[in-house]
Amino acid sequence: MVRRPSAAGPRMAARALIGPVMADRRLQVFYTVARLLSFTKAAETLHMTQPAVTFQIRQLEEQFDTRLFDRSHNRISLTEAGKRVYDYSARIFDLYQEMEHAVRDMTGQVSGALLIGASTTIAEYVLPALLGDFKAQYPEVNIHLKVSNTEGIVSMVENNVIDLGVVEAPVANKNLMVEVCRMDELVLIAAPGHSLAHHHQVRLEQLMEHPFIYREEGSGTRDVIREHLAACGLSDEELNVCMELGSPESVKGAVEAGMGIAVVSRATIAKELELGTLLAVSLDPPLTRPFSFVHQRQKFRARVMEELLAFARNYCQRNAGPGALCELSEAAAPAAER
Repeated sequence: MVRRPSAAGPRMAARALIGPVMADRRLQVFYTVARLLSFTKAAETLHMTQPAVTFQIRQLEEQFDTRLFDRSHNRISLTEAGKRVYDYSARIFDLYQEMEHAVRDMTGQVSGALLIGASTTIAEYVLPALLGDFKAQYPEVNIHLKVSNTEGIVSMVENNVIDLGVVEAPVANKNLMVEVCRMDELVLIAAPGHSLAHHHQVRLEQLMEHPFIYREEGSGTRDVIREHLAACGLSDEELNVCMELGSPESVKGAVEAGMGIAVVSRATIAKELELGTLLAVSLDPPLTRPFSFVHQRQKFRARVMEELLAFARNYCQRNAGPGALCELSEAAAPAAER
């Protein structure tokens, strides 16, 4: 007698396939909530409703038969089980990314998404031209740019929120790879009528004699000014800070209005110098800092990121002027080791 194949076999196989696919989505939702520690922000990031996010988390908790989040006082945190699932899910998604890019490498295709973070000065004045040229050459690459101060960008790299950061201050985390992309000069800026505006150079001690407009805490510009003063035996507490502002544009506007002087990147003031609304004066001793790429040392580097780094190196050779990325070292040591 010929036995007819049972319909149960294919149905069981189908259910076995559906399980991982559904768990995949639940894991993605869980990973996003765990990374942001917010159901609301996760829903916005995933373009889902908050009840849908809550449902997916509940389904995953039922699957593991344990709570993954502690919920109290309108705040959430990971349980011990949640921390374990978060670690594994990060590794799973890294492997997915490696698989995807390995296949693309075989086909020679440069595509995919690249999530970059940059501190305010770099995002507004340095990256637009470079990323525009890169996008023109690789139209299949989708670039997403997050803007924060240096402290925030380094934190995003550490927590795997972004693939690549571009920052304007030294990075001390030895688990991160830092590659210098260009040296930037910081200069004093003043309104044309200010007493310091027409000096050839200004000594650091002279900064203390005038109302000073400072960037906010966490800003790379503020950090390098503080370190430069300390290296010269001075303290930024001696500055006559009249205002703290959160962007180069707001600082420049306040200086143009005659509210004080400031120290900013020369890369940010080309338009104002041309129009004559601000004057720039070099500091004595001079103050320079590196603009640097920063990424995780151990993380798999997708081909699209390798292409961007190589593109930046070539870009600096073609545009070896103010604002161009240059002096990019291929294997620079972390700042803490230099």
